Order: sequence, then structure tokens, then C-alpha cells
Amino acid sequence: MSHTGEKPFKCSECGKCFIEKQHLVSHQRIHTGEKPFKCSECSQCFTEKQQLVRHQMNHTGEKPFTCSECSKCFTEKQHLVSHQRVRTGQKPFQCSECSKCFLLKPQLVSHQRVHTGEKPFICSECSKCFSRKSHLVSHQKSHTGEKPFMCSECGKCFSRKPHLVTHQLIHSGEKPFTCSECSKCFTYKQQLVIHQRIHTGEKLFICSECSKCFSRKSHLVRHQRLHTGKK
Repeated sequence: MSHTGEKPFKCSECGKCFIEKQHLVSHQRIHTGEKPFKCSECSQCFTEKQQLVRHQMNHTGEKPFTCSECSKCFTEKQHLVSHQRVRTGQKPFQCSECSKCFLLKPQLVSHQRVHTGEKPFICSECSKCFSRKSHLVSHQKSHTGEKPFMCSECGKCFSRKPHLVTHQLIHSGEKPFTCSECSKCFTYKQQLVIHQRIHTGEKLFICSECSKCFSRKSHLVRHQRLHTGKK
């Protein structure tokens, strides 16, 4: 069937099809959350046996894949391949929709969901769907209340590392986002986006009462009080 392209095994949850039944069984664990393969060292669980095998190398220190150029070693062959492509600049996986290229096939598969709208990762708590597993994992922390990323400056905790990184800009005073028009700098990207509307004249927020337009939502909210009389 791999030669004919036939994929007779279909997921009842998301409709994705597979050549072999075992591939379907492994895929369905995304929806059920089942992780039957458990590490004897640290009790961490995995959906696939191969994931467990790769994980166990962290405990043994085994790194069987060596770069012939720089002798750097890796636990997985794919990590070695990725490393070598970084050195050569090779990006062999190209999106047929927008021609963007990637180092790894999984990166291409994940990117293509931008075009297809596919969201195969489903939260078991609220059924919200995500295009990437990492986004699902981050979202699930909103249910558990887990905030493992702590700011070393003020002790504030965050559920996602990018949120911590953004927060730390407050302490460092760094303003990495620069306006190409006037060179004004901002701490957050959203601040830059809002600022740039001064130059473009873009006004996205429209009053439903009188159709007056505003560049910021806060300005619209303030304006709407004229209609409601709210103070």
C-alpha cells in the first residue's frame, strides 16, 4: 500500500488517514492522551516506544550519532542530520503553498497547518483544538494552574517560557522592537504594532453606533461612553 498511496486506516476523531494500522493506533493517542510507555528511571511516560528509547539515552548518556565535521555527538540521528543542515544551510523541505523551506519534515508538516487550518491536538478538559502539540501543552497549564517559569528578579511565575522572557524585558529595560519609520523603540511587539498605525493611518476599531474609527481599542471604548453615558 505504500507504493499505491492507499491509506485505509482513518482516525474517527479528526479524519486523518494512515497506511498502517499501527500508525493509526499511535496517532489516536494524541486524542486520548494515552501514554503507555513509562521510563523506569524517572516515571515519565510517552505515547510511542521509540520516544521512550530516545528519552532513556538522557539517563545513560549515550550519544551514538557523531558529526564527521566537528565530532559533536547526538542522541538521535535526526538531531545529527539537523545539525549538519545548519552547517550547510540546506533546507530540503519546501511548502507547496508558499514555497517556505524547512530543515526538518515535521517543521514543514506543522507549518502546512497554517494553510489547511488543521488542528489535531485537542484539550481533554475543554475540547479546544491546536495546530501544534506545544501549544496544547502550554494551554493545559491554564487548567492545572501550573506556572513553572519564575522570574529571578521579582519571583513572578508564568505558565509559558515566552511570557517570562517578555516579562524580563521590564527589568532589563531592553526595547528590542524598533519602528522602521521613526526609529522609536518598544518593549513589546504589540506596542510597536499599535504605534505603527500612526504612520499607516490604519483604524481597525469601529464604533457600532456612529461608525467612527479608531487606531486603538481603548480609544473606541472611551468614545462609546459618549453613546452609553457611562462614566
